[in-house]
Amino acid sequence: MTENITTAILFFTSFFTLINPLGVMPVFMTMTSSLTEKQRNKTALRAVIIAFFTLLAFAFSGQVLFNFFGISVDSFRIVGGIIFFFVGYDMLQARLGKTKIDESDIKTYVDDISITPLAIPMICGPGAITNAIVLMEDANTYTLKIILLASIFAIMLVTYLILFFSSKIIDFLGETGNKVMMRLMGLIVMVIAVEFFFSGLKPIMRDILNIT
Repeated sequence: MTENITTAILFFTSFFTLINPLGVMPVFMTMTSSLTEKQRNKTALRAVIIAFFTLLAFAFSGQVLFNFFGISVDSFRIVGGIIFFFVGYDMLQARLGKTKIDESDIKTYVDDISITPLAIPMICGPGAITNAIVLMEDANTYTLKIILLASIFAIMLVTYLILFFSSKIIDFLGETGNKVMMRLMGLIVMVIAVEFFFSGLKPIMRDILNIT
């Protein structure tokens, strides 16, 4: 029993570190600043659900899909890094907070950002996907598989709660505090993007140059 609890904590903390819901929150807050609270909550719920089922899909068949399509996790990291970089740059310039959306376009906007970049790759990024694939391959008993699925569900629930209460955090910080936090987190997101990009590029370049 104690071993299972330790394993569950290990699974949860690994996903929490890789998904980093607190890091996703500033992006979510700025991209949904023009939406009502109901629309913002709908966006958060949709993004978390999409990320949850995406992680499950990769956990059960990720390696098979990668092999079938000839896709590598390193290539996924590079693409995720590029998307992260542009999102972070817009945050640094405070552009995301200035987004204006017509009433007729709100549904499309909510659907679009809930899929990309919120669900993929912000919540369900290369690190989380790789972690799900590796842990599922290592889970050689039904108990470990259930613990893994429960851990994924738990981290998604925590992520949703953080995004759900993000509007209250905005009110607490105020307009100036939100702008400062947005620019600061934009810089951090850009740094993460560079790390993602080069962590995916290095193995590919080693293969091209035949460097061991």
